[in-house]
Amino acid sequence: MTSAASLGVTLLAEGSIDFNVSGVIDQFWKLTVDGLTYGSIYALVAVGYTLVYGVLRLINFAHSEIFMLGMFGTYVGLELLGFAPSGNVYSQGVVLTILYLGLAMLFGMLVSGIAAVGLERVAYRPLRRRGAKPLAFLITAIGMSFVIQEFVHYILPKIKPGLGGSNAQTGIRLVEPKVQFTFLGAQVTNVALVIFAAAIVLAIITEVVINRTKFGRGIRAVAQDPDTATLMGVSRERVIMLTFLIGGLLAGAAAMLYTLYIPTGIIFSGGFILGIKAFSAAVLGGIGNLRGALLGGLILGIAEQYGQILFGTEWRDVVAFVLLVTVLMFRPTGILGESLGRARA
Repeated sequence: MTSAASLGVTLLAEGSIDFNVSGVIDQFWKLTVDGLTYGSIYALVAVGYTLVYGVLRLINFAHSEIFMLGMFGTYVGLELLGFAPSGNVYSQGVVLTILYLGLAMLFGMLVSGIAAVGLERVAYRPLRRRGAKPLAFLITAIGMSFVIQEFVHYILPKIKPGLGGSNAQTGIRLVEPKVQFTFLGAQVTNVALVIFAAAIVLAIITEVVINRTKFGRGIRAVAQDPDTATLMGVSRERVIMLTFLIGGLLAGAAAMLYTLYIPTGIIFSGGFILGIKAFSAAVLGGIGNLRGALLGGLILGIAEQYGQILFGTEWRDVVAFVLLVTVLMFRPTGILGESLGRARA
């Protein structure tokens, strides 16, 4: 029987794990910039997980497919605007490029927002009305994840030929990555700046909505004590719908940013791994905590960039989940660990 020690030696001997410490040191700032870029996308998707959990104590595993639908929504939106897949990059000026990026994001947010609300009405609301057990919600969430995937995989191509199916969509490139400036040896591109800036702006807007508006107070009230909130005149069903809508809108925005970074990533299974990582980011920061989801996403994005150089690219996903387990061993509630119902601005 092979011992753990001998297995570790074998892995080292075969070069499966590099332990390339010097590579991390040499590329530290470049990896940090790349990590913040990926982490910004994780963070926006993670907010959807954390909002739904904070209000319903439901882990909505189908949220990754809401993100995936947002990618397709962005793609269709660009097609409706007259863009076609090609090797050329749009080059008609910064103002028009920003305009089209904004419209593409709106398309993605619209599709994801409608899909998220529809998911709640079709899959979760009937269970709630029947007083179903939490396990039923979890199984339904997993089931709906596969249903949406297979819809895009097999049915969508029959509705609109050329869309969906087994192969990734040919990318529509609005922006060509160009270095804008160098920070401590790390090249920062225009795409990275757009992604990070958009994520920050959307995070601030979400924070304001949750903590400064009437709807936000309703969300926090239902998250803290749904029965008392109902007695005080808060419509629980409306709050739940709004919660799913906000999560869907953010997932759609993240989908546009992701396709801007990886134009060829639009495929029926494209949201699965990213969604799992975003859920891990939400748990890492403190599930049910908005700021925790944002912090967890950024930390996870940076950690996996360091890890893929330190251990090898094939270990990138492993590093993300090992980090999650490690943090939870010492802090089971996550880094911030505060529930949405007790959150304060």
